[in-house]
Amino acid sequence: MTDERRRDERVRLALEARWTGLSGQHTARVYDLSLSGCYIESPGQVSAGERVVFQIKLPDESWLVLHGRIVHSDPHIGFGLRFLELAPPTRRRLAETLARAKNG
Repeated sequence: MTDERRRDERVRLALEARWTGLSGQHTARVYDLSLSGCYIESPGQVSAGERVVFQIKLPDESWLVLHGRIVHSDPHIGFGLRFLELAPPTRRRLAETLARAKNG
């Protein structure tokens, strides 16, 4: 995803994650998190446009469930995705996590 296409500021942080897509279940790390998307580092294979369900382990040790659509992939490295329909409680928890990470 290029910077020009990003709607929200991304925050650099590394969080444990797990995701499920057409290639099965995988563990991963999430980087460059925002309110509209993120980058997931994982060797699992995905295709542009594919929908995935994933969970991010927040700093408070709870898991946040998200749904996204792949916008680009780097084979055997990871992929960028855009979130789909964040429910208000999910969006609020994500915003709080981003604010804490951004403010140190």
